[in-house]
Amino acid sequence: MSSMQRQPHPPLLTEYDAATIARVIVDVAVDKKASDVTLMDIHDLTTLADYFVIATGTSERQIRALSVAIQERMDEEGITLLREEGRPSDGWVLLDYGQVIVHLFAPEQRAYYDLERRWRDAPTLLRIQ
Repeated sequence: MSSMQRQPHPPLLTEYDAATIARVIVDVAVDKKASDVTLMDIHDLTTLADYFVIATGTSERQIRALSVAIQERMDEEGITLLREEGRPSDGWVLLDYGQVIVHLFAPEQRAYYDLERRWRDAPTLLRIQ
């Protein structure tokens, strides 16, 4: 195997573990240079999901790269994408993995939607600027 080929990631827990999946998504976003990556625990506030991962991409190209990288990693893990909404060209993408919902924003759209304020009662578990 050449040094340029990617090593397969070790599999996640065999049981569905939303916290582990959320943290892997955070790692992918950080690896792809997303800014202001935030992990929020919303499970006590809604049945919608257990976690939000929110990240900012500085350009359409970066938002697309973040979305693709997250989807590829989740595919490797056998985690099914239930729904995708938005487009990088619109400055936002939502990836719904059931108990983990990923919000990828351009800076303007992140400020506009201000999910951290709207969900202010949810604990922020992690924030990486």
